[in-house]
Amino acid sequence: MIKEERLQLIIEHIRKERKVLLGDLSTLLGVSEDTVRRDIKELSDQGLLKAVRGGAISRSPIPRHFREREHYDVSHKGIIAEKAVKLIKNGQVVLFDSGTSVLAIATLLPRDLQITVITNSFPVATVLEDHPCIEVIFLGGRLNKSSFSTSGFEVIQTIRGIRPDICFLGICSIDLISGVTGISYEDCQVKKAMVETSKQIIALATVEKLGTTEPYYITSMSDIDTIITDIDPDDESLKAYKDAGIRLE
Repeated sequence: MIKEERLQLIIEHIRKERKVLLGDLSTLLGVSEDTVRRDIKELSDQGLLKAVRGGAISRSPIPRHFREREHYDVSHKGIIAEKAVKLIKNGQVVLFDSGTSVLAIATLLPRDLQITVITNSFPVATVLEDHPCIEVIFLGGRLNKSSFSTSGFEVIQTIRGIRPDICFLGICSIDLISGVTGISYEDCQVKKAMVETSKQIIALATVEKLGTTEPYYITSMSDIDTIITDIDPDDESLKAYKDAGIRLE
């Protein structure tokens, strides 16, 4: 088998399984683990997967720019948003990050719900500007034009001065070993501050984001209280997360 064929088979295998082990690939391809390790490094350098100790896991499939993400997988985000709204109670202070799944929640909030929303997302603030019962606190800072959100020192300092009841965390990538990771360094620093200061962390992730990783670390799985996905929480693919003590919705 020539190298190009091996690389293509590795890509196809990881797209299907989400993660691979060196030993399994070595057997599948009929080559040594050292050869597989070199192949994985090459594919990782190209951004096609993420090399980890003992193998590789897939990268997040979601688009990078907010406008593209806004129209990506809309129906599944709607499922997540419907589940999330049921967890919000009157009188709570709720932290909304800049994810498009979080925006979907904002569009479904009942007109009689009385909460305070703190957010660094311009789209979330826009959706809630005419809501009769929700107080909105916008986190001002430097505008990130690819995510339509604010970031920087001012945003992080303001977050550290509050203690929200709930943080809805839009997820780019999540994995039991690698934890929660993201694409943008500055955005990940904001999310990290949100995790550190909130009483309850609810991660929002379509099932395709599970078992994937990106370059910038946000937090470990031990900090996540609940994961809301677009599938049944009793689905077999979620068993490992349930076994880790994470609540699933």
